[in-house]
Amino acid sequence: MTVTPIDLFASFIHLDQDGTIRTGGQAGDPADGGWRLATFYARTDADVHAGRWEVHPEAEKVVSCLIGKMRLYLRPQRPGRREEEITLTAGTAAVVPRGRWHRIQLDTPCAIMALTLPRGGHLEERAGPGHDLAARAGARPGPATS
Repeated sequence: MTVTPIDLFASFIHLDQDGTIRTGGQAGDPADGGWRLATFYARTDADVHAGRWEVHPEAEKVVSCLIGKMRLYLRPQRPGRREEEITLTAGTAAVVPRGRWHRIQLDTPCAIMALTLPRGGHLEERAGPGHDLAARAGARPGPATS
């Protein structure tokens, strides 16, 4: 087998359950099994769907900031609580627990790396007036209180 460099921003790395590592694929491509490592540039909040919550019920997720500064928000688990805010700067990461709704907002343009199972994830619009429109416009609305 020939070993060659991998452009992390051009393809995924698939970590199969049998220990095999494969490269290739684009966003939306199904994976046969195992984990997917994805690396991408995000210049605006729209690049990270800041106006939507995301959840992975089948696995935890590692979110890493390689370059830049961003905030990872975890949806409150009980009504009336505030979102949890985790600041990620270059070279830091956080583990999002399995089944925990989360979203990202950028403080600066970022290079982001994420690792999770590629199946079973869901998106949901963020509740509250103007949050969806503000996110698409690249604005940074404050944390929700619900």
